[in-house]
Amino acid sequence: MSRTPTIDVACLCAAWCRLCDAYRAVFDQVQAEFTRDGLSVRWHWIDIEDEAELVDDFDVETFPTIVVVDTAAVRFAGPLTPQPDTLRRVLRTALAPAGPDHSWPRATTEIANFGQRLRQRQVDGSHAGPNA
Repeated sequence: MSRTPTIDVACLCAAWCRLCDAYRAVFDQVQAEFTRDGLSVRWHWIDIEDEAELVDDFDVETFPTIVVVDTAAVRFAGPLTPQPDTLRRVLRTALAPAGPDHSWPRATTEIANFGQRLRQRQVDGSHAGPNA
């Protein structure tokens, strides 16, 4: 039996963004729901200015932007409307087990590189989120 890979979910926002302030509660609420379901997920709240080195050349144009990445691929990357149900729908799809023949849409180089850096910071143990 193969082990389910750990998946990283990142919300990219900015401290100056008032929408992000309000979205933090939505992100935390949905995170708590998925954590109760026992999924192997590491959650990240990333301020794109405070963590500019991590974000690097990934140009975040709209907030909130969600990135979901596993060991093999970026499963989702893009802005969302700030409603809890939208985040739940995206995560239900992106966190679903993928069959052996499944492939995720190809991510841009900038997003794929961000996903690698995000997973690497977990290996290093730096900037781990509260529920990582």
